[in-house]
Amino acid sequence: MVSPEKIHIINFSRKLTVSTIFFLAPLYFLKIGFNGWQIGVIISLYAFAPLLFSFPTGWINDRFSMRRVIQSALLSLSLLFLLVSGARNFFLIAFLFLFLGMANNALDVSLNSLYFKDEREMDLNRKYGQLTFWMSLGPAVGTLLGGILIYFSSFQILFYTFSLFILLVFVSLRNFGGEKFELVSLTEYRHNLFRRKTILFSFLIFFLTLHWGVEGTVYTPFLKKFFHLNNFQLALYISPPLFTLALSAFLISLLRYNARINKRIFLLSMLLSGAGLILMVNRSVLLSFLFRIVHEIGDGAMGALNVLFISRLFEKRSIGGSSGILVAVMTLGNMVGALLFSPLGHKAGLQYPFLLAGLLLVANAGFGYFIFRREEY
Repeated sequence: MVSPEKIHIINFSRKLTVSTIFFLAPLYFLKIGFNGWQIGVIISLYAFAPLLFSFPTGWINDRFSMRRVIQSALLSLSLLFLLVSGARNFFLIAFLFLFLGMANNALDVSLNSLYFKDEREMDLNRKYGQLTFWMSLGPAVGTLLGGILIYFSSFQILFYTFSLFILLVFVSLRNFGGEKFELVSLTEYRHNLFRRKTILFSFLIFFLTLHWGVEGTVYTPFLKKFFHLNNFQLALYISPPLFTLALSAFLISLLRYNARINKRIFLLSMLLSGAGLILMVNRSVLLSFLFRIVHEIGDGAMGALNVLFISRLFEKRSIGGSSGILVAVMTLGNMVGALLFSPLGHKAGLQYPFLLAGLLLVANAGFGYFIFRREEY
């Protein structure tokens, strides 16, 4: 079995590149003349691919191979960054972002499957706090470096750099250990999915991930319009809160596993995340920045505990395909959020998506309190 350290390196690397594109791409799209509707469609297509491929990828992970999926996805990601660097046509970029979503999703599901199936004994908070820490650290580092890069050069250089970086990761980490698989029937997956416990949790994480659609479509345009930040200043605004997101996930890893305490932290984190989104909409760039940190602190703890809850929902033998279904649910939340919030923001005002998404998170914390009283996670 592949070492956890290798999983952390790949997760850090892919999140460094993909999440940086996720945050900064709307600026590139605006620069080449795309409107709010077109930006929403592109980000939604990026999010759409996992709806179709999360379960098949997880099923392949359970039955055949995680290693080959990861290797193919890394190569695809490198090639796609190279192709995006020269694209200007809306339909071509939308097509490429659809495949970017597929490659990233294949890595997401397969790396999680490897980590879920790891047999090493470890405290659950420590295990999944570490996983989320490395995934969260990637966007923080990538956004800072990406913002500096496009400030002093161009988006094209950014895409070239990321393409080469992912290729180097593939070359250096292409060797994996052995893999162990079991025969899992579709009936078992269906049973996992249609339990009340899984259905309720699916609704919870769907509403949680709606706010991802804000961050991929109107976040950087909001900062540009409200505070007149250049690309370097944008990186300085976006990146430090992402470091606190990673720190928040790391702090979860320092707590001993306790199911009751984890639920309370999860709900409190959702409230913090929602309040931070709402309060970051003001005319003071300093206050906005501080409340963005509040939001990311909430997101970091939520992210670590969300993965932990998923790990407890399913048996290891079928967790690849079963968790892939929940990844598809979260992806649907991202896609719906992008389609909802991007047109709203670019037509009615860029502040409104943050307010609405924050209110939805606060309300979702109430729903979470309800289901945690009824079910064990």
